[in-house]
Amino acid sequence: MTTSASTPSFPSRLPNVGTTVFTVMSALAVEHQAINLGQGFPDFPCDRKLITGVNDAMLADRNQYPPMIGIAELRHGICHKIENLYGHHYDPDSEITITAGGTQGILTTILACVSPGDEVVIIEPAYDSYRPSIELAGGKTISVSLQVKRDANGQVASYEIPWDELANAIHSKTRLLLINSPHNPTGMVWQKEDLDRLATLVKGTSTLILSDEVYEHMVYDGAVHHSVASHPELAARSFLISSFGKTYHVTGWKVGYVAAPAALSKEFRKVHQFNVFTVNTPMQYGLAAYLADASHYLNLPAFYQAKRDFFRIGLEKTKFKLLPSPGTYFQCVDYSALNIPEAKVSEADFCKWLTTKVGVAAIPVSAFYEQPTESSVIRFCFAKQEQTLATALQRLQNL
Repeated sequence: MTTSASTPSFPSRLPNVGTTVFTVMSALAVEHQAINLGQGFPDFPCDRKLITGVNDAMLADRNQYPPMIGIAELRHGICHKIENLYGHHYDPDSEITITAGGTQGILTTILACVSPGDEVVIIEPAYDSYRPSIELAGGKTISVSLQVKRDANGQVASYEIPWDELANAIHSKTRLLLINSPHNPTGMVWQKEDLDRLATLVKGTSTLILSDEVYEHMVYDGAVHHSVASHPELAARSFLISSFGKTYHVTGWKVGYVAAPAALSKEFRKVHQFNVFTVNTPMQYGLAAYLADASHYLNLPAFYQAKRDFFRIGLEKTKFKLLPSPGTYFQCVDYSALNIPEAKVSEADFCKWLTTKVGVAAIPVSAFYEQPTESSVIRFCFAKQEQTLATALQRLQNL
């Protein structure tokens, strides 16, 4: 006699989470052979010197577990970089930890800080890992939205920090505040006066800060990135998160780091050691050797600004309204002026139509909010070869 086996069911830890919009749009782009300007990754190779450094490490038999906090060479390299750029010294032994990408750094920070019932403030539109990470920790997400500024025609012109709402959201139950600059998806960049104002808001509170700075080297038009590391009051209560994948065009390597004061790093590492334990050894050695030459990340703003400007010039020949793009490798546009039926639907449906019928994939900005928030704005990624951008522009200019 045979009995049929059954899989036990259990309550979902993330009952409201499905497949991300990035996965959906990328799959749709492949299915319809569309140009993928949706998901944020380059379509060009990294420097071969970086590959050589990893290969050399493998051939030197550096293939076993590295220290849990990351190899000393890479941590010291990060220490020097941050000190040279932002004027703050993080001790490489007690205050810098190598992570499996920025997203792991975000999750581990939240798990280390947030207890059930704690409130965590995020600013929407927000990177899609923030809210699920808070839910896994048992925290309560408090979201405030960037203020949408519109022009005389009613089109979105820019986004601004909602200072009054942010001030009202921070109180005794606030354990953590997540900020992101340069900002994904809008491209907005925090200024020095913004950090000063933030420091005033959190002064006298026990609120910690998670500062997502993975696009730190993509700030344009002669501006500079203002890191929490450059502000002593904020650095004392912040986890600074960055990503080698974004900086060195190797998003698939999933290597990043978290810098934080020793007391915060101690708690972070308690979770990190059981979360991933440690990170790919030969890639750490390759990155350490490459990081010693600062020319790549110092030249990165000019590299990506050329792509941004090329893409913007092409978009100016369309009916899309261009929003400012002072940072990141994303360009947001308002499509409400398009006089076609397909432009009168939701942002998600418009992006599906754009992918399947026009052959260019984009991401709806509405996907970065928990509640449906429609503003007829979509996000393109310009971290692509010029020919890729040129072909996409030809298709978009026919709308």
